Amino acid sequence: MVRKLLSSVGEYKRPTALSMILVIFESFIEILIPTLMAILIDSGISQGDTAVVWQIGGFLILLALVGLIIGALSGRYAAIASAGFAKNLRKTLFFNVQRFSFSNIDKFTAPSLITRMTTDVTNLQNAYQMLVRIMIKSPVQFTFAIIMSALINPNMVLIFIGIAPFLAGTLIFIGRKVHPIFVRVFRSYDHLNNIVQENLHGIRVVKSYVRQAFEINKFQNISKIVYKRFSKAEKLLAFNQPLMQSSAYICILLISWVGAHLIVDQTMSTGELSSLFVYTFQILISLNMFSMVFVMLLISQASAERVVAVMEEESDLKNNDVALQTLADGQIRFDHVFFQYPTDPEHNALKDVSFSVKTGETVGIVGGTGSSKTTLVQLIPRLYDVTGGRVEVAGKDVRDYDTDTLRQNIGVVLQNNVLFSGTIMENIRWGNPAATEQEVKDACVMAQADEFIQELSDGYQTYIEQGGSNVSGGQRQRLCIARALLKDPKILILDDSTSAVDTKTESKILETFRTKMPYTTKFIVAQRITYVQDADKILFLDNGQITDIGTHDELLQTSSIYQEIYEAQTKGFGGANAK
Repeated sequence: MVRKLLSSVGEYKRPTALSMILVIFESFIEILIPTLMAILIDSGISQGDTAVVWQIGGFLILLALVGLIIGALSGRYAAIASAGFAKNLRKTLFFNVQRFSFSNIDKFTAPSLITRMTTDVTNLQNAYQMLVRIMIKSPVQFTFAIIMSALINPNMVLIFIGIAPFLAGTLIFIGRKVHPIFVRVFRSYDHLNNIVQENLHGIRVVKSYVRQAFEINKFQNISKIVYKRFSKAEKLLAFNQPLMQSSAYICILLISWVGAHLIVDQTMSTGELSSLFVYTFQILISLNMFSMVFVMLLISQASAERVVAVMEEESDLKNNDVALQTLADGQIRFDHVFFQYPTDPEHNALKDVSFSVKTGETVGIVGGTGSSKTTLVQLIPRLYDVTGGRVEVAGKDVRDYDTDTLRQNIGVVLQNNVLFSGTIMENIRWGNPAATEQEVKDACVMAQADEFIQELSDGYQTYIEQGGSNVSGGQRQRLCIARALLKDPKILILDDSTSAVDTKTESKILETFRTKMPYTTKFIVAQRITYVQDADKILFLDNGQITDIGTHDELLQTSSIYQEIYEAQTKGFGGANAK
């Protein structure tokens, strides 16, 4: 795990090394100062030698200034190194997430991935900065101070040796108790982020149904859980500081008592006792710094495990060693396809689905809610992979194609239409970044979007808010259709993508598909049968299986369920239930 994380240090190895080297020099200077102070007291002040006082005093001032400069430089390089480490870590995480399949994302959930790339990475950044400086300074200063104390009086070292095992044992005990709590804390953070994200995304629905009080209560409940778990961990960690302070006071009292006797016996000078006190403080400060790092590592360990889990996750959609780079046409064949979602491996979302489609045909897919219509079409561009059977495009298994090549030739308008922050022109060009303005406008004309775009004050340069919140549902759907058409795809998949469009506009879009896209294979997932009744082939799905297949007229004769739904919809009632 450590090696995996350190791979993100990358180009920031130099500032990391410089910070470590400088902090060693800083520690050495801090250790040297008490010895010089002892000489100043014993040889200068006690003997009344003004020359020694000025000489040693001046040197002490110079050392203090040098130590200050070195410490500042060390801190600067540590900040650069830790910020760079966090930057690379976020980049690695984000790049890996971009390679994830839908099943990989389902495994972690979007809110959890956000927490890992923000809160968890920040925890690791802070831990790295402390490791670079304090984790180096603490043992170096402790070692130097012990050596110098031993040189003054070896017996004094026994005081520190006696207390050290007690401190170490207590820290280990606290660590074992606290780590599992922090693991649960960050899981709670995932849930908290999920609630916040869901609330903000659906804020209009919340206000429309006057559910603010309910949402506030839900947020408060998860906040209380985070608070209780974090408080429990902090209560255990709170023992750390008093423990260190008590140890410091005990050491000072013992050294004062022993040192007083040694001065009376004239086996130790006043200057040596003074420097010994300073070394004692340095030893205790180093132990205190170590305990701070220890606490930070406890917090960051849970974050490290979560971050590394994302770094090590491999997409379950992989290209073959020799992946196909071209896609000939839009022929499609489902051959005894089975599919199970990773989150529900015991249930088959699709069961033994088989059918074939010729290039240029239009296929309508209808069925009740939960019949896996969306799941079926998501297998074509490999948003998921089949768990049994095979899906073929142009006579080749979709798993034999380079994933980017396959998806570049498939235009998809998913059920949840998403627009991104930016202008309308920028959003449409997601379909083809190299498209000219005229090509963008032509795609919008085909999607029946050009008319309303021209009525906007800034036309195609109108800014779209995040998620397309400043356009209507029907407008958003037409923009997403235009984006897919701009790809000039060999296969076009529309997953209930005109549900918010009026019937007249819908008819114009369908007519465009028939007349201007004769060689594009079209899959239309719909709730309304009238939307697909002119399709070359209609699949009726029920509980993940194709129960009926044929043209509209054929299904009216052979499928009683299809006939019932059609009659209910055309008579203007029951449409909602037909979904």
